Amino acid sequence: MTEQPSTQPTPSGRRDVFEYALVRVVPRVERGEQFNAGVVVYCRAKSFVAARTHLDEAKLRALDPGADLGGIRAALGAVERICAGGEAAGQAERDDAGRRFRWLIAPRSTVVQPGPVHTGLTADPAAEVDRLLDLLVR
Repeated sequence: MTEQPSTQPTPSGRRDVFEYALVRVVPRVERGEQFNAGVVVYCRAKSFVAARTHLDEAKLRALDPGADLGGIRAALGAVERICAGGEAAGQAERDDAGRRFRWLIAPRSTVVQPGPVHTGLTADPAAEVDRLLDLLVR
């Protein structure tokens, strides 16, 4: 059972809805084995989107000793760059936060895949990124 996102109110009592999806590594897509390697958080009310990733190399090697470590690291880095926007985001450079989030959570059959989207309430979406990474990935 997954622990729910923080619902602590701010001093003003305002909490905003946010969405998040785990970023999963599926080293051998045909086998379906996977592990969490990051999280993407989106808060429409704050026009906020961010991702943090953490690749557990021991888990990766246990599932696929021949996995392309460099390629997987590059794909995870791309998720973070797309969320950050700007020139580093490539074609997503000018997209708003919501459009970048929706593009990242679109289903795909690759080694790095998004998980299902979940929702919660938060006063600080940036803090949720780190909290969820620690809770669900590390």
